Amino acid sequence: MTGTAPLLDVRGLRTWFDADSGVFSGGKGKIKAVDDVSFAIEPGEVLGLVGESGSGKTTVGRTVLRLIDPTAGQIYYRGADIAHLSQAALRTFRRHAQPIFQDPFASLNPRMHVEQIVAEPLVVHGIGKSREERRERVVEILRLVGLHPDHRDRYPHEFSGGQRQRIGIARALAAGPEFVVADEPVSALDVSIQAQVVNLLRDLKRRLGLTMLFIAHDIAVVEYISDRVIVMYLGRIMESAPARELNRSPKHPYTEALLSAVPEPDPDRKGKRIVLQGDIPSPINPPSGCVFRTRCPYAIADCAKVVPELREVSAGHLKACIRDDIL
Repeated sequence: MTGTAPLLDVRGLRTWFDADSGVFSGGKGKIKAVDDVSFAIEPGEVLGLVGESGSGKTTVGRTVLRLIDPTAGQIYYRGADIAHLSQAALRTFRRHAQPIFQDPFASLNPRMHVEQIVAEPLVVHGIGKSREERRERVVEILRLVGLHPDHRDRYPHEFSGGQRQRIGIARALAAGPEFVVADEPVSALDVSIQAQVVNLLRDLKRRLGLTMLFIAHDIAVVEYISDRVIVMYLGRIMESAPARELNRSPKHPYTEALLSAVPEPDPDRKGKRIVLQGDIPSPINPPSGCVFRTRCPYAIADCAKVVPELREVSAGHLKACIRDDIL
């Protein structure tokens, strides 16, 4: 932490959904997708958000962009609470905060060519005085993400998955945002292409001074691109630390299990794989106390009674666990 005012400051965020909106829910209760989550992101920082499917990380990303309305809590962007902005005020906010979506095949309109896709934010936000001026901006952004300007007349189906994601990144950057939420931006891509896109995002962050929330289920990818990492499980934060410190010295059993699954090229350094038993519980009826206790190898009786607070165990390193005698 640098001591500067955070660009984004999230406090006590809850995003719950009615269970009867789901086919298999039985029509009872609330889906607690995000339950009492707090964090801050400083200008120019990349904060990684990692966890299994169903952990709530995508809901966090969509809520801080106000693509989903929060149930409770505050979302301060440059000191202003955006949790309750009007639609007109949200349009101004969204010029400065943009998403990069997970699926480059579903997130691009197949009836629009690349120039129309990338120029759409410029039109929406009234950027550029003429079509020619917007076209120049499109060409500039396409070059920035590694695509040839001639590609602007083509349609999404004419591109590979990696190229489509570059188009999605170009669209996100067209209006000149300062904050980007990258939601699983490489999970739908071939492994051979993932590193190229991650390195592109890393380079764009440096060149444009972007602040980024990077969401993924692969903790190795998150650690590579992020300054700090938050580990989520069933709607709650389990651990938060600087990226390299989290990788070297995890303090929460869930983080330990995630890191044990990362392939290690040196067989002499490979530790024991920790296989968590069972599946992630339903967010409609999460376990009492610590939500991770039903799969935790270190769980004790008190874990069912106490909701662990996220507390600092060393400088900038926080964990939500009542046990100090492990890890």
